[in-house]
Amino acid sequence: MRVLAIVLAVLSGFVVLAGYFVPTFTEIQIVLLNWAIILAGAATIVGVFNLILVHADRIHKREKGGTYSGILLIALFAAFLLGLVLGPGHADMRRLVNAVVVPAETSLMALLAVSLIYGSVRLLARRPDLMSVVFLATAVLMLLASATLPFGQASALNDFIRPWIQHVLALGGARGLLIGVALGTLVTGLRVLVGADRPYEGA
Repeated sequence: MRVLAIVLAVLSGFVVLAGYFVPTFTEIQIVLLNWAIILAGAATIVGVFNLILVHADRIHKREKGGTYSGILLIALFAAFLLGLVLGPGHADMRRLVNAVVVPAETSLMALLAVSLIYGSVRLLARRPDLMSVVFLATAVLMLLASATLPFGQASALNDFIRPWIQHVLALGGARGLLIGVALGTLVTGLRVLVGADRPYEGA
């Protein structure tokens, strides 16, 4: 059974890959991708039910943090009911989602900035070399370029320095990260195709 799973996974991967280069495999590729989308949707539903069961069990057993589990379940069911009544494309539904998502993303970005500064200071304390100094200087520079500073709007900082940092340095770093993610995804996909990694076998 394990050998069959490996053969099916490798063959499916090669067929999907071949569909991008050989027109003969395009229809089979579309079918396999649609199957994968359906399986991903089913896995998402299973994950939501598992989330409900885990947090409901916490509330039932009166474990620590049960209040937060209750808030999570209330918010989950409220968002689900509002989505059914209003629909995902309704203006009020989008406004509600933005009222939750945007503050959450802002908080995560603030935590990321603080974590970067803290990590760079600790790195500099443990290993005081040139790369540690560059890392700390880069983190502070990006933080200053993104923060609201007490200077006039028509200043050299806002007119020249900040846009250059945001659109040259930050964009270059983002492109480097995306290239690294793309290369890592490519290598992982190739390892799955040749059977070196088998994430479909489970734990």
